[in-house]
Amino acid sequence: MFIQGKTSIPQFLIQRASLTPDRAALFFEGSCWSFEELRQMSLLYAARLTRCGISRGQLVAIQMHNCAEMVFIIHGLMMIGTQTLFLNGRLTDCEREWQLQDAEADFLITDRETESKAAILTLSSIRETESQPFSVRREMNLSETATIMYTSGTTGRAKAVKQTYGNHVFSAFGSVLNLGLRDNDKWLCAMPLFHISGLSILIRSVIYGSPVVLHRHFDPKLANQAILTEGVTIMSIVSTMLSRMLDELGEEDYPKTFHGMLLGGGPAPMPLLERTTAKGIRVFQTYGMTETSSQIATLAPEDALRKLGSSGKPLYPCQISIWKNDREANRNEPGEIRVKGPNVTPGYLHDRGKEAFREGWFYTGDLGYLDEDGYLYMLDRRSDLIISGGENVYPAEVESVLSAHPDVKEAGVTGISDDIWGFVPAAALVLKEGAVFKQEEILHFCKERLAKYKIPKRYIILKELPRNASNKLVRKELSKYFM
Repeated sequence: MFIQGKTSIPQFLIQRASLTPDRAALFFEGSCWSFEELRQMSLLYAARLTRCGISRGQLVAIQMHNCAEMVFIIHGLMMIGTQTLFLNGRLTDCEREWQLQDAEADFLITDRETESKAAILTLSSIRETESQPFSVRREMNLSETATIMYTSGTTGRAKAVKQTYGNHVFSAFGSVLNLGLRDNDKWLCAMPLFHISGLSILIRSVIYGSPVVLHRHFDPKLANQAILTEGVTIMSIVSTMLSRMLDELGEEDYPKTFHGMLLGGGPAPMPLLERTTAKGIRVFQTYGMTETSSQIATLAPEDALRKLGSSGKPLYPCQISIWKNDREANRNEPGEIRVKGPNVTPGYLHDRGKEAFREGWFYTGDLGYLDEDGYLYMLDRRSDLIISGGENVYPAEVESVLSAHPDVKEAGVTGISDDIWGFVPAAALVLKEGAVFKQEEILHFCKERLAKYKIPKRYIILKELPRNASNKLVRKELSKYFM
């Protein structure tokens, strides 16, 4: 791990409130809190949680939907000095209980009525709890685990990623050194706070001293409204969210004060990037994951058009290399992406998956390449790669071509077994309103743009594609439609 020893820094929110107490910190559904007000509310909820039995050193799980009180609780737990386990809001009861028991959580804070073997604290009960004085944690050890998040499980059984305070700090530093910081910056958070892309926005906010506009859930109309009329300058997003916002935006344009979209969640279809370019919207494609505490590579603003489709270069002070067959790959040669840096997790809970950590590098399992200038292009998850007759088929590449067809709104590609080729690509399509599926036309379109072995051999039409809570396509779930 990059950070060693007992290095500590002041508590995030307490330090920020002392520096800029009156500056706006949080906007949520018509209400606004300054950093000093956010500090006071977080202390209040920490005192209530203390009365409920929560104390420093415990592991406390949160399963909630985005709201201001969730923000107060997150900061409040850090003031107490707990480790916070973030649970996906879409988990079934069985999945949630497995994660609670696996992590050995002491408490579960939730905004819904539920049953659990862990001690449950509902949001309604916390509101009615009296305060109890507690020892406020005013310093944070950078090497100490702050948060824990289970991976989405799209490649098998979920693993619990440990994120230290230092991981979060260097993630914020790396981002601001790349994107810069402006006096009017206001970040829209429509991603779930239990996801690293949402939580990292909150942490950047108190480190940078810039406000967050928090939405309960993603709504393309409300997101556009926040940009058009509420002064939002930057937003974290994935491809499907961006596509819906462009559809809803219609002929309107964003104001010049809007800095751009930070786009993650996997490779973006080129037709989508071309749409944003035509609208004058800057899109900074990123590469990152739970294990890297959000982004680890991001396209710099000045390269947004010159390197369209790239995830950019590693953030300072991170490193990225491509590895293939026990050697470092050549430029433009695909291989496994490996990363190193102070924002990379020190490991998984219970020391699982330790084979992915070698000589300071984390082997991500993702496939990509570095071009001649050192810019990263992500191709796909290694687990999603389709090997057809010995040829590599990257689903994201095929999806990008299919999404360019005028009748196709979204596309998802997976591999299905084949007696001759081993596996062949198959496509699930979501059509645009009023469009009619014409397979011969789709095949002709693909033949002009893809090698024969990359063209899907089967097609199905769906109303929507399976996605996880952060709107990432879950390709493994597509297979069941082709059985």
